Amino acid sequence: MLGAFVLVAGAGVWVALPGEAADSLLSRGKSALASSIEAKTTTADRVIDGNPATRWASKEGVDPQWIRVDLGGESTVHRVKLTWEPGYAKEYRLEVSSDGTTFTTLKTFTNQDGGTDDITGLEAHGRYVRVVGTKRATEYGYSLFEFEVYGTSDAVGDTKKPSVPRGLSSSAVTATSAELSWTASTDKVGVFGYDILRDGVHIASTTTPSYTDAGLTSEKSYGYRIRARDLADNVSGESSALTVKTIAGGAGMFVLAAAGDIAQQCLESEPACIHPKTAKVVEFIKPDNVLTMGDSQYDDAHLSDYNSYYAKTWGKFKDITKPVPGNHDTYAEPAYNGYDTYFGPAIAKPDGKRYYSWEKGNWHFIALDSTDYMPDDSKPGAAPRNDQLSWLKADLAKNTKGCVAAYFHHPRWSSGDHGDNEDSEQFWRILTGAKVDLVLNGHDHHYERFNPMNGAGDPDPNGTVEILGGMGGAVPYDLSPGHPATAKLLSTYGVVKLTMTDNDFTSQLIGLNNTVEDSSPTYTCRPKR
Repeated sequence: MLGAFVLVAGAGVWVALPGEAADSLLSRGKSALASSIEAKTTTADRVIDGNPATRWASKEGVDPQWIRVDLGGESTVHRVKLTWEPGYAKEYRLEVSSDGTTFTTLKTFTNQDGGTDDITGLEAHGRYVRVVGTKRATEYGYSLFEFEVYGTSDAVGDTKKPSVPRGLSSSAVTATSAELSWTASTDKVGVFGYDILRDGVHIASTTTPSYTDAGLTSEKSYGYRIRARDLADNVSGESSALTVKTIAGGAGMFVLAAAGDIAQQCLESEPACIHPKTAKVVEFIKPDNVLTMGDSQYDDAHLSDYNSYYAKTWGKFKDITKPVPGNHDTYAEPAYNGYDTYFGPAIAKPDGKRYYSWEKGNWHFIALDSTDYMPDDSKPGAAPRNDQLSWLKADLAKNTKGCVAAYFHHPRWSSGDHGDNEDSEQFWRILTGAKVDLVLNGHDHHYERFNPMNGAGDPDPNGTVEILGGMGGAVPYDLSPGHPATAKLLSTYGVVKLTMTDNDFTSQLIGLNNTVEDSSPTYTCRPKR
């Protein structure tokens, strides 16, 4: 238990009485995440940069909204200071969490008047501190200049190394990946994470005692060791070595990288900018082709935006990209101009239209333009474009490949902010009726992998797998409870890695640190006749 604390006049900091640990500003320069942002100049990281002139702002007119600060490790929190812009919260609550998922309410505030809220006398413990605005003071959004958290890190004064990880083993090996696990280390305060070393080189870190190394070559041996790291950055010795040999690749094997909702109007120099990070994940995957499931560029997707942002990150893979457009590509005038001009006719319209098909190995791929087809996101009040439905039926009828995948922007099924989309019903019914093996979508900004489903969206082991991968860089949306067929639901960033052979496919979600956040079973392609 810490002793009494005193505010030093004119200094704006809290110090402990003699003999006690001093409180410090824990949030400065750490990381922040928000439920939404108003613009590229009002991202979440502005509240922890120490600059009183910069701010975070949420999207306008929507309750509730939240902003979260990650302190980097477990800490005791005594004070939170919020400096509001005129778009303040009339009502809000202050929360804390150890895992970033389950939050405990510390205090609830009503009838607030903005300005500066200096909340003292707290005795909270956790890694994440969150402000949840429940009632706006204005018609606009919520807006904070600074979000300051004061207290003591659990790692203060810790010099003891964690124990050496033991029991390193591999439970599953494929042609391109090795699944590793080990016995968790122990530490005086707490293990923060583990470093994975492949052939003596640090390749990734993880917070759990398991890791799947996904960027491998078939029929090759790799040597692994693990070391533990605690909250004070004390590092253990290395584990015993493990040698793993990948198996031979399946006939016709190739790898794809896929995501939608990618490039916000931000640059790599900005800490909260994500699309440069997901582009590095694509580099790690080393795909044969890249699929984009719409909204490759935000906000209105002008050609200038594509050239200023997307081109500098995901644009590195332009020559191997097979894109489809999203609703944001229609916001500029004329609609689709940025998309069409940036990608050029050979990529944007290989068959003269923005929907097309292509083939690789024993796979037939169908790229659909759901924005042009659907009336709500392209031409309000217009009827669905049945010409695309006719083309889709004809394309499926003449297919001779044993495996089929389709991708388009608007998902039929989703546990995200937009939810299930009935306007995609005809696409889904036609694709499932033709025994298409895989459907990829974006639009909602999260990751969701579904177990195989039938045309009604019910679980069916002989059905079609849907993967929603709208986590390429756009700000995450809130999630609802998963569907009965949902296998994995995550609010995170990353890239879907697809490993295809002549007869089957597997998928993995590769996170920003090149860690495997989700792995699917191996799905065998179904007979099409």
